[in-house]
Amino acid sequence: MKVVILAGGVGSRLSEETDVRPKPMVEIGHRPILWHIMKHYSSYGFNDFVICLGYKGEYIKRYFSDSLALASDMTIDFGEGTVEAHETVRDDWRVTLVDTGQHTETAGRISQIKKYVDDGPFLMTYGDGVSDVDLEALVKFHEAHGNLATVTAVHPTARFGALAIEGDQVVRFDEKPQTEEGWINGGFFVLEPEIFDWIEPDRSVDFSSEVFPRLLEEGKPLYGAVADGYWEDVGTLESYVSAHKDVMDAKVHVDVPGFEFGQGIWIGEGAEVHPDAQIDGFAIIGENSRVEAGARLGDYTVLGNNVRVRGDADLERCV
Repeated sequence: MKVVILAGGVGSRLSEETDVRPKPMVEIGHRPILWHIMKHYSSYGFNDFVICLGYKGEYIKRYFSDSLALASDMTIDFGEGTVEAHETVRDDWRVTLVDTGQHTETAGRISQIKKYVDDGPFLMTYGDGVSDVDLEALVKFHEAHGNLATVTAVHPTARFGALAIEGDQVVRFDEKPQTEEGWINGGFFVLEPEIFDWIEPDRSVDFSSEVFPRLLEEGKPLYGAVADGYWEDVGTLESYVSAHKDVMDAKVHVDVPGFEFGQGIWIGEGAEVHPDAQIDGFAIIGENSRVEAGARLGDYTVLGNNVRVRGDADLERCV
């Protein structure tokens, strides 16, 4: 079963990052969100991807073409004009990258990749979320109901701490709890090929506001599979920082490059932490970064690659 990933949006709410790269390439733990999504699907045996490109799509093309070359030993024959990549450890992925337009809506992008998916059902998701949704359960749910489309239903995460008050006294404080009522679209789908019949050709059509409501109006089967576990839409600077915190708190598992040093401290290859530097709490330190003597990294500090932290710096809860 193929996996279609929508990776063409602008991501204007996260402009601090997306001014220079597309949102799916924003990094969580020094790897692009898109890479984490693909690793998640791959862990369930889904390794054939079709990625719908748009805004800064060349960035994503370059990432995949470069990653294959840089992960391998290679022989370059200048006389023959050939490059031979030698055997190395790499993901068993097949990735098709399709330009679907700068401002095309979600269903409009899907209509353009019809020729790249097989005649059977396919999986679809957005390229901007971090999750551990049970994909095997999702597929089984879809197959059991025999419906045209299945979407995951998740409880939205509240953005503020909640208080429980009895009289004038606070009896419980929940930091960003999940709401107890209401569901939202979790962004993981299983779709039958007949879904293409419901997408108007040559028009930019959105799934959530047009295609799915039309299915319901026509009485077509659209089911919601309730998904437990972790889910975060990394669409704002707040959720971007929150996702890093959740990784360090082990609320969700993602692969962080480098090695884990102690409890909740990840150090990338080539990074140097001076013995007189101080690390208090969870931290992720990128490749080839340097933390000098006297510097302090407080709880939930994330350093990118090639970062230098001087001895008079005191960092905490920052990316």
